[in-house]
Parts: sequence; structure tokens; C-alpha cells
Amino acid sequence: MPKVAYHLDEPEAHTSRVVFASPHSGRDYSWQFLRYTTLDEVTIRSSEDAFVDRLFDCAPQFGAPFIKAGAPRAYIDLNRSVEELDPALIEGVCRQTHNPRIASGLGVVPRVVANGRPIYRGKLPLAEAELRIAQYWHPYHEKLRMLMGQAHARFGEAILIDCHSMPREALDGMTKSMARRPQIVLGDRFGASASQTVVDRIEAAFADAGLLVARNAPFAGAYITQAYGRPSRQHHAVQIEIDRSLYMDERAVRPNANFHNFRKLLRSVVAEIAATGQADDTPLAAE
Repeated sequence: MPKVAYHLDEPEAHTSRVVFASPHSGRDYSWQFLRYTTLDEVTIRSSEDAFVDRLFDCAPQFGAPFIKAGAPRAYIDLNRSVEELDPALIEGVCRQTHNPRIASGLGVVPRVVANGRPIYRGKLPLAEAELRIAQYWHPYHEKLRMLMGQAHARFGEAILIDCHSMPREALDGMTKSMARRPQIVLGDRFGASASQTVVDRIEAAFADAGLLVARNAPFAGAYITQAYGRPSRQHHAVQIEIDRSLYMDERAVRPNANFHNFRKLLRSVVAEIAATGQADDTPLAAE
């Protein structure tokens, strides 16, 4: 079993209303888990947001906390509801109304990794799924809710930056309708999870760094943006998807030659996003 549910890096002083989070960068693949999977140690990582925790690890230097998953996505998906249990994988689970994530094998306990490759040889007992949810899902979300609540209490507003990465092939269909392939996709559930002012400033931070940004296509946000984004209550949640080919070798799951340069570039973006949420008397959404 993974050793911890999450890792939390906090700033010396909380000066920003922004909370950074990386729910899919966990990489503690225990030998017990690997023993039960049909996949090798590289393939099992194909749905992981590898190295995203390193790309955003400077956030505390700019006054914002950064929470990162301890358990891998292939073990427990923190960006799914606890109700998204897959009856094709977990014994004793009744079939629900159609859910495309569950149908594709990407429930809270995933059945597959990237390209639909199965993780297990057979089914898992319901008790195993419940154990993973209790030991990893709930602690992560309890801490994330606490961080958002603290930011809101301090500044009258909380902004969650939910950090992810996307396979380059995920954008293949977009190149036909766009002059240039987007490198960053921001998801705000089409305006439901964050105010336009907040999203505009996040987009500007990436654009100022020379990165091409799209919104909500092909990724508009999943459980976390839905659960934490309440703009009317000054709780905003924006999902960030970064093209993996910018910084990593996807096939080998390792940093590529551009990793350090891209990480340096992203540092300026993180600084600007954190600065837009610096303490003042006026919430951003009220501007």
C-alpha cells in the first residue's frame, strides 16, 4: 500500500488565496500492488501525471500551499467521486445509470490505464475499494477542503489550481480546427467552476509565458472542479492540463531534454498566478 495519502508543502507565510493541487502525480507503487497488476512498471504509469508535482513545486515560494497525491492514479483516482465504483471491476457493485468515466474503466478505482489497458486479471472485492477510499481519497479531500476553507477565511476568496497533464495524442483532433495546437487547456466547466475574471488572469499568465491556451476542450474539468468550484460563494476551481510532450518522454515516462527549461518557464507562470491571488481587500471575482 502507498505510504501516505498526500504530501503537503506549505509556504512560510500564506500570502495568496490560491491553493495548488496535483491529484494524479502520486508514484508510490507498492510491491503488493504491482504483484496484482498485469502491467509492467512503466506501463502502469501511463495514466499518471508524471512530474507535475515537480513542475509546480515552487508554489510555496510564492505564498501558496501545494498538496500532492501520495497514491498513484492507477491505485485510486482522487479526481472521481467515491460513488463512481465500477461494477466491471469491483465485486458486489450494482450497475448504475450510464456514466462515461465508469464505462471507460476510469472510476474512482480505475480498471484501466491509458489506451484502455487493463490493470488487473480479475475483479477486486468491495472491501478493497472501500479501504482505498478510506485511507487515501478521504484524507486527501479533507485536507484540500481545509486548505480552501483557510484561504477563504483569510482573504474572502479561495482559488484552486488543479494541476494535470495530458497525452499529446489527446489534442490530435483539435489541430484540424485550430491554426496551432494548444499547449495548455484550462477547464472551468464552461464557467460553472470559476469566475471569468479568475480564468482570464490564469490564461494571461500562461499566454505571457508564450504558451498557447485553450479552454474546456477537450478537458473541461472533472470531479474536483465540480465539487470545489462555487463562484457564487467565492470558491473557484480551475483545472490545468499541460501537454506532456513539452517536458517528458511519454513512452519512457521520464523527463525529456526540455524539462528544466520548461520547469523554469512554468515558475514564472506559477508566480503570476499566485500573485493574482495575493492578499488585498477585494476578491478577484468582485473586480
